[in-house]
Amino acid sequence: MAYAAFRSIGAYAPSKVLSNDDLAKMVDTSDEWITKRTGIKERRIAANDEFTSDMGMKAAEKAIERSGLDKSEIDMVICATISPDYFCMPSTATIISTKLGLGNVTAFDISAACTGFVYILSIAKAFIESGMKKNVLIIGAEKLSAITDYTDRATCILFGDGAGAAIISATDNKDEAIIDIHTGADGQFADLLMSPNGGSGSFHDTLEQEATSCFMQMKGNETFKVAVKTLTKDVVEILKENNIQSSDIKHFVPHQANLRIIKAVGDALKLEDEQVVLTVEKYGNTSGASIPMAINDIYESGRLQAGELMLLDAFGGGLTWGSALVPFSPLK
Repeated sequence: MAYAAFRSIGAYAPSKVLSNDDLAKMVDTSDEWITKRTGIKERRIAANDEFTSDMGMKAAEKAIERSGLDKSEIDMVICATISPDYFCMPSTATIISTKLGLGNVTAFDISAACTGFVYILSIAKAFIESGMKKNVLIIGAEKLSAITDYTDRATCILFGDGAGAAIISATDNKDEAIIDIHTGADGQFADLLMSPNGGSGSFHDTLEQEATSCFMQMKGNETFKVAVKTLTKDVVEILKENNIQSSDIKHFVPHQANLRIIKAVGDALKLEDEQVVLTVEKYGNTSGASIPMAINDIYESGRLQAGELMLLDAFGGGLTWGSALVPFSPLK
């Protein structure tokens, strides 16, 4: 039987830094106000001519190089994004695969907001375990600055740009395999976090209404409450179903949305501070790129070693959620 192994990680963050003090010059806010409510100190912003596919490509190049594979061995590319290069088509995954110089490979995007990386991890796992694919490149990439209203204090303080990528490969060694992945969604909460314009369900009387509704909109307090409850329940279930204790988790890698949410879930699981991976302070919320960027941080700092168990956990617009138990299983 084929199993799916998490072989490598890579990430890219734009060079431009947007600090809390910078935002205080744009909207009625302050470094103290933002830090207290979110834990965010700064976020990265892509250049005007830097697209989601460019960031995804740079993250993917690192993941491929670290995997020990040749590019020709990759047979599938999946990108999780809510800020694609183009609305509807072509998919950002097809553009990334072309920029990487990949040949005739399956490539497509998914939209699961901040849970996107967990969703594409589950898709890659399914394709590999079915025997249809052998080496899948998964990418979470976002240029959220393109869909952020910088006059809206409730949202502009949260979001940043960046990308993360991983190689998921077939293995016959069960000890290397991804253990389990949970995903879920509930559309009754769709209005808590959304970008209302652009689809067949939107209609606006003026171009001004149409333009402003392209931006992300969020009901922060309601989203916070649902997120903490849902994430805690989901991670408790995945640990219980697999007979794994919180103490067995080397790295808890949550979606980096808000420090208060991360701490609430970590406390509910009785995790120690050293188990919890935090990058929200320097990157903010990068949606589908958040988890792989955080994994890359612990990899590049030397904290992530072969065989160590990661618990991934995410929650996003949809509403969507997901968790995964993933050993780090590099080839080299």
